[in-house]
Amino acid sequence: MSTDGGGERDSLAPVIPLFGGAAPSSPAADAGDVVQEDSGSPWHATWIDDRGGARSARAAHPSTPGGPTFRVVDESPCADVRAADDAERMLLRKLRTRSLSLREARAALRDHDLDDAEREEIVERFVSLGYLDDLALAEQLIDKATSRKAQGRQAIAQTLSQRSIPREVIDEALEALPDDEAERALEFARSKAAGFDGVERDAALRRLAGQLARRGYGAVALSAARQALDERSAPPRHGVRFEP
Repeated sequence: MSTDGGGERDSLAPVIPLFGGAAPSSPAADAGDVVQEDSGSPWHATWIDDRGGARSARAAHPSTPGGPTFRVVDESPCADVRAADDAERMLLRKLRTRSLSLREARAALRDHDLDDAEREEIVERFVSLGYLDDLALAEQLIDKATSRKAQGRQAIAQTLSQRSIPREVIDEALEALPDDEAERALEFARSKAAGFDGVERDAALRRLAGQLARRGYGAVALSAARQALDERSAPPRHGVRFEP
């Protein structure tokens, strides 16, 4: 390019703003105009969004007032789904430790941010999988109470009630018990009778009957205690020996 003095000066390429830079001072670089590059392809000083509208390059920057709004898409699971998953994992951990009744499971789920319908859905799913079963739990507790703890019917019913098992389920499970309350009470009384050797009869009877009552043997407690003490205090029987 020639100067008035007949000399030459270098030709400067237009400055192309990128990502929010100031527009070129050349009139041809005004927003919306086209600047020809050396390659001959047009460069737009505007940003065309995916809706087909023209936005200035400066407006494309999210911090520029009036620019397009950018939304970060959270592809992580929904918060409600995460809460339900956490609740199920918690319930499984508890069930690995011991069996739960349905009411105990519902109570454990109250600590999680779920509505009633979501909690009930989890409980029903665990029931369908066999993880929750009130009748099976009642039978398990009855077996433990009779074989390991020597408990009577009253104590067993109280234990099942404390585990939040419904009354109708308790009655159904107790009906399956064999009618051997008196025999089991006597067996327990016999195992304790030796501890009352040397104790006055009435005091021994009262104390042993109290132990049976606390084990849940109601009406049969006194009779079982009396029979066990009588057997303990009875003199040993000697057979008749015949001399040849």
